[in-house]
Amino acid sequence: MLDLGFVRANLELVEEKLRARGADPAALLGDFRALDKSRREAITLAEQCKAHRNELSQQVGALLMKNRKAAADPNFAGRSDREKIAISVSDTKERLATPEVAALQDEIRALKDKLDELDKTASELDEQLRQSLARVPNLTRDEVPVGASEADNKTVKTWGELKKFEFAPKPHWEIGESLGILDLERAAKLSGARFAVYMGAGARLERALIGFMLDTHTRQHGYTEVLPPFMVNSKSLFGTGQLPKFAEDLFCCSDADAEAAARGEFKDNDHWLIPTAEVPVTNLYRDEILDETRLPISLTAYTPCFRAEAGAAGKDTRGIIRQHQFQKVELVKFTRPEESDAEHEKLTRDAEEILEALDLPYRRVLLCTGDTGFSSAKTYDLEVWLPGQSLYREISSCSNFDAFQARRANIRYRPASGGAKAKPEFVHTLNGSGLAVGRTWLAVLENYQQADGSVLIPEVLRPYMGGLDKIVKEP
Repeated sequence: MLDLGFVRANLELVEEKLRARGADPAALLGDFRALDKSRREAITLAEQCKAHRNELSQQVGALLMKNRKAAADPNFAGRSDREKIAISVSDTKERLATPEVAALQDEIRALKDKLDELDKTASELDEQLRQSLARVPNLTRDEVPVGASEADNKTVKTWGELKKFEFAPKPHWEIGESLGILDLERAAKLSGARFAVYMGAGARLERALIGFMLDTHTRQHGYTEVLPPFMVNSKSLFGTGQLPKFAEDLFCCSDADAEAAARGEFKDNDHWLIPTAEVPVTNLYRDEILDETRLPISLTAYTPCFRAEAGAAGKDTRGIIRQHQFQKVELVKFTRPEESDAEHEKLTRDAEEILEALDLPYRRVLLCTGDTGFSSAKTYDLEVWLPGQSLYREISSCSNFDAFQARRANIRYRPASGGAKAKPEFVHTLNGSGLAVGRTWLAVLENYQQADGSVLIPEVLRPYMGGLDKIVKEP
């Protein structure tokens, strides 16, 4: 979420950045200036009412002390001012009911009613601003190219030689079906479209990839492995930016209300299937203040992922490119703001090294403004080469969210230089796939297919496959 003060001070810049994303600032922000002005006016008037009420209360106290003193109480003069007020306030009803005191008290009651009304107005306007900002995407970095779609993305790196085949390479769905390791027809019988069943060596290859990725990230790249829940509540999805905007793209359980969530109304204990491990792992530190000495924190997690929206209608209907359920190994970082750019580059390299170890050709692409995700300030996509389809396909998105998610999830750190009294600041969060397991699986099939229909196993995966070096059709 964007900082309210920043939006107020830089509204024209915010509107310009939103237009660069292809968004309509008026539709997202409404009449922000008028709304914010009304909110601040209500707060100012409320503060003035409080000050006037306190002034009148002091006048009432002074009058009561005066009346008490006039009664010639021999012990009154020697008391402290606080004791005098207490004695005066507790005095007889006859003394309290003087016309002058009663008039002041009537004015105080009227001010209280007005104050309640102003507080309610300010609270309602504040909620309107909060809901408005909750639907505003992050602002992209200046180095992000301006563009409307993936056609405007910028390739910044290409790695590996595209493999040459002496035969026409097949797409993964044909290879998998012919080897008996991928069954889409029975998956449809079980669950409907966009699901898959892996069989035999195909299931083992999926498991091998997960183990290899986790071992590489924990043993070589320094990540701590996490196994989080596969269901989260609405607050977690709000923290990482899936709610309220993308409620219809998620699978909600029977205790969740998708329509209410889309309006920004969240239950405390509802449940949704996670669309990515980014959600539970990032929210591990929601509403916490971290010690600066712990940063950066680097976490990796394997989870299944569930997405109700699996792509445009009629697109990628064959194979396992877009599934309602798929597996992924995720990388998540929490950093100091000044270190997030360097950590973003490192995280992206960590994902690239998986592809290089598997000898899968890929390219790194800097996404343009119109293709950058809702919460991201800057994203690199890693796209793997698929010879059976003669194209590159995304296999990882590595994003720097700046403080956008941290502000939504209230994740802060306390700078060590200021000691225990230092004001907490928002961390920067980052994440990326390291990698999407299903897409890595199909990339192995297409890049390592042989003329006889078999598939070689990349050398780094053979220990995870029990020494198996080739997948062949079982008799």
